[in-house]
Amino acid sequence: MSRPRIAFFGSSLVSAYWNGAATYYRGIVRALHERGYVVTFYEPDAYERQQHRDIPNPDWARVVVYEANEAAVWRAIDEARGVDIVVKTSGVGVFDELLEAAVLASKAPHTLAVFWDVDAPATLDRLQQNPSDPFHALIPRYDLVLTYGGGEPVVEAYTAVGARACVPIYNALDASTHHAVPADSRFAADLGFLGNRLPDREQRVEAFFLAAAERLPLKRFLLGGNGWEGKPMPPNIRYVGHVYTGDHNAFNCTPRAVLNISRESMARYGFSPATRVFEAAGAAACLITDAWEGIELFLEPGREVLVAEDGDAVAAHVAELDAQTARRIGAAAQRRVLADHTYARRVLQLETLLGERAVA
Repeated sequence: MSRPRIAFFGSSLVSAYWNGAATYYRGIVRALHERGYVVTFYEPDAYERQQHRDIPNPDWARVVVYEANEAAVWRAIDEARGVDIVVKTSGVGVFDELLEAAVLASKAPHTLAVFWDVDAPATLDRLQQNPSDPFHALIPRYDLVLTYGGGEPVVEAYTAVGARACVPIYNALDASTHHAVPADSRFAADLGFLGNRLPDREQRVEAFFLAAAERLPLKRFLLGGNGWEGKPMPPNIRYVGHVYTGDHNAFNCTPRAVLNISRESMARYGFSPATRVFEAAGAAACLITDAWEGIELFLEPGREVLVAEDGDAVAAHVAELDAQTARRIGAAAQRRVLADHTYARRVLQLETLLGERAVA
């Protein structure tokens, strides 16, 4: 029996530069490879991602980098004809509307077409705001819509706009890449936050991170991610710029605690744990997260994660947290994600879904 072939059209598998979904894609694709799938990942040469690679081309996927022009998009589409499963992800960044239509128009009769939304709140908001968006007509033509979060609110919203089926495949942990390592003085701090500067995150970063630093002038705060140059911030925040994925473990393991701040749209829908939640837990970091509906489905508040309603609550956690408590919470989180939230488990769920759609 031949191994099933999957073509992914996504932002980037090899670079996390302005590409927060990179480690999610890697975890999913590596786990698919381990289950016997043959994956080709098509990504555009855009946003300087190829100049800021985190990893070389892996042995668990074939990576095809195409030029960011329409002719190159069509060459990639043509090459992918005849695969068993074709995946168009959200947020490729260039020629998204073309790809949304082209993967459907070009697929073979036996091919399952999947739209994999790594930012469902943004997509659904886009559809609500623009009734003439061409994607409205395309959604019912996809065999399956997958999301990396959102729970029932996102499932109901996608069903309402015509999706045949919508299922969340949540973020998870790849323990081969994210795990505990020795502390690194480059990332020494009482609280660290890693995230790119994005329009619907910036205000929440101000409220949860910058405000907490202002309240605790004697504590050390660490900020990593793209785009924060020139942002006014308290003097006890040290900005280290883009943090390559090879340094994520050290970034998570070194501060006494690390902070997760959801983007506004993700927090509004709930049930949307960011990749960094599982990566931090896998490194046995003590995680503080902003409050959002559904956190208890992934980590137990108070025992495996600390939850904060606002910047005052973040500051209170940081002020009260001692090293022993931080280690205990981090160890409990690590045990939980290794047991319940690995990409191997997520891909078993995905295999079941793909099998069901193949015989539907």
